[in-house]
Amino acid sequence: MSETELSVTHPAYQCSNRELARGAKAAVPVLIGFIPFALALGAQAAQKGLSVQQIALMTGLNFGGGSEFAAIELWSSPPQILVIVAMTLLVNSRHLLMGATLAPYLRGLPMKKALPSLFFMCDESWAMGLADARQRESRTTPTFSLAYFLGLSACLWLTWVAFTALGSAIGPLLGDIHAYGFDMAFAAVFLVLLRGMWRGVHAAMPWLFSLGTAALFYLLIPGGWYVLAGTAAGLVWAYLWAK
Repeated sequence: MSETELSVTHPAYQCSNRELARGAKAAVPVLIGFIPFALALGAQAAQKGLSVQQIALMTGLNFGGGSEFAAIELWSSPPQILVIVAMTLLVNSRHLLMGATLAPYLRGLPMKKALPSLFFMCDESWAMGLADARQRESRTTPTFSLAYFLGLSACLWLTWVAFTALGSAIGPLLGDIHAYGFDMAFAAVFLVLLRGMWRGVHAAMPWLFSLGTAALFYLLIPGGWYVLAGTAAGLVWAYLWAK
């Protein structure tokens, strides 16, 4: 049996109940930040005229909060489909960088398992899955636990879809959702995740360069170009750093 076949049949790549439960348990603190953020998106969608079924379909098929908020902000009657699709692709371009960092940990997985798993990748599940794989590097091989990632991602996905739909249903009762400060929930959760992945300033240089570039583009160029610029800057810096 080849090394690849051995890695695929390794217990870390099998969906054991123990690893699924560990992933679900790890998701609980993140869900606290997910819920108000999801309610805010659902309420905004309701104010733009989307039904509960439509918002659930959108959040279920495009599991990316940033691009969904951008799409709702651009929504009009009739909707400008090409503009919304372009902005969605632009905002989600950060997943190129996220997927590249996970690629070394997924080499033992066949495509039929890797691609469906990555469908559920969002900022939080990516950060937590990567952090877990790095913590396991000195203890087990392979380091990436597919069951942990799926348990974590499934909880996040189900919560996101359910509470965006709930936010859409009760949106008229909430009024101006910005008054509640819900839009800060995502930033707060992601800062906590980054703190757990911190390995010093040197290792964080691609992130810092990406942040600086994105901030500069945000101040100087209108639209969502700062997302693509920040992603490209981080990739270039990481490549040069690795060289």
